[in-house]
Amino acid sequence: MRYLVRHRIFSIPASFWITDEDGNEVFYVDGESLVKQTFQLADREGNVLAVIRKQFFRLRGTMDIERDNAVIATVTQAMFSPFSHRYDISLGDGNGWLAQGDFTDMSWELLDGGRVVGRISRQWFKARDTFGVEVEPGQDAALVIAIAVAIDRLREDAQHK
Repeated sequence: MRYLVRHRIFSIPASFWITDEDGNEVFYVDGESLVKQTFQLADREGNVLAVIRKQFFRLRGTMDIERDNAVIATVTQAMFSPFSHRYDISLGDGNGWLAQGDFTDMSWELLDGGRVVGRISRQWFKARDTFGVEVEPGQDAALVIAIAVAIDRLREDAQHK
């Protein structure tokens, strides 16, 4: 399933809808505060599916993704990757995923081992503040989208430093 993320992350408030490939509003990202850098991912009915929260006082950019008050994923920019850009995702169950590709152009894959669980691309769209998220069948769409939002936020923070 493909989703369209059209956002203005530095707008006040930093909130936006995520639509499916048919144009239906499926998820809503509510940027509670640019100072706190906390975002809620909710479904159409307003049920909070994930909270994305920046960890401050870290050497590298890090964001936690929480569900039901428990951290289900931690997204961290890789310290050193000379041949490719990447983010490491530590899952709450002890497993890990890897986001790898071109983050400047928002064209990357989310990998579980060697298996693709999601693809993110701005190349499908012309607008700067728009990117697509493709979630493989059987995957947790809310988690994949939350990871994409976290990486986009970390990338924006790094560019504005």
